[in-house]
Amino acid sequence: MKSEADYRPGPRPITCGGRDEEREFYESLVARHGSPLLLLSRSRLARQYRALQDYLPGVSLYYAIKAFPHPAVIETLAGLGCHFDVASEGEIDLLRPFRISGRKTIHTHPVKKPEHIKAALRGGSTTFVVDNLDEMKKLLPFRHRVGLLLRVGFRSDSAAVDLSRKFGCAPEQVEELVLQARDLGIHVRGLSFHVGSQSLSPQTHVEAIEHCGRLIESINRQVSNPLSVLDIGGGFPVDYAQEGLDHSVWFRPLREALAGLPEDVQIIAEPGRFLVAPAVTSVSTVSGKARRGDYQWYYLDDGVYGSYSGQLFDHMLYPLQVFRDGEQRKPSILAGPTCDSIDIVAEDVLLPELEEGDLVIGHMMGAYTAATSTRFNSINAARIVVVD
Repeated sequence: MKSEADYRPGPRPITCGGRDEEREFYESLVARHGSPLLLLSRSRLARQYRALQDYLPGVSLYYAIKAFPHPAVIETLAGLGCHFDVASEGEIDLLRPFRISGRKTIHTHPVKKPEHIKAALRGGSTTFVVDNLDEMKKLLPFRHRVGLLLRVGFRSDSAAVDLSRKFGCAPEQVEELVLQARDLGIHVRGLSFHVGSQSLSPQTHVEAIEHCGRLIESINRQVSNPLSVLDIGGGFPVDYAQEGLDHSVWFRPLREALAGLPEDVQIIAEPGRFLVAPAVTSVSTVSGKARRGDYQWYYLDDGVYGSYSGQLFDHMLYPLQVFRDGEQRKPSILAGPTCDSIDIVAEDVLLPELEEGDLVIGHMMGAYTAATSTRFNSINAARIVVVD
């Protein structure tokens, strides 16, 4: 078990007060469904999808199911024409009830067991991401059925989660790997990268796009079957800090970099957080309180082993809201429901006096929350309710 010293939930935006109709809306849902809840808004999800289409015109979007693997999300996005990024047999199974063609998927996990490859092929997937020769060889028995995207690693200091630490070949290895695939008779369709999640600077994306563009042009002068796809991954940020992140400004350098690629290169992306984070709201309830030293402690029925798991695994701090207000605010701690002392949602925050039964609202809680929650202490996960 981790110690308290390993995890300190830092400051984040907290709103005290709110409209009566807003409070009554949440209270009515708790009265009907219990607490804690995760409220999924299909309309907000659709707005995020259309916004990303505007920011990245001409880019085919593949939703990263791992961010929030829920049938309503899949159904909504499929109805808008979205494709899907799958990384496991379980994620492929989520698509089956909606009769989504495997041709509308890419299998993005760079390391796969042979049985995972077979399951993906049964699901209709034909495009697989790899980043080394050993993984290419696993696909040799299916080389006439599949095309590969070679994942390239670009480290990012500005990303909250650096995914290129674990996956991605070095850029200087790309040409050799593509030529080795050609010699094995495996078709490499293009290149892929993921600079990391919640990347607050577009610069690493831009550098990766430009570098991959140069690699594609160089390789296509050497092979008869040219590379024709660039997957720019995801990691597009959302405004957890509520500091007025201007997405029109953030995406502009990406569009300019993409415009410099050869016209015959198809661009795809794997958004997860950008689509689903703003579409989900958490509702938890104060179940107890205690005065300990200089702090007023409030114990919630959800915490970091539940919906707030993203604070540990995803390194995010979500904007919070309580409906009580007042000038008298005390140093407070919001704690989760488990017996573990690491289960702290917010520490050293100024709050008005709360009472048992008061609601605590977490905003922007779609990405890597329900997806990474646990059943520690055998406590039930928050119920997911579709609100529109």
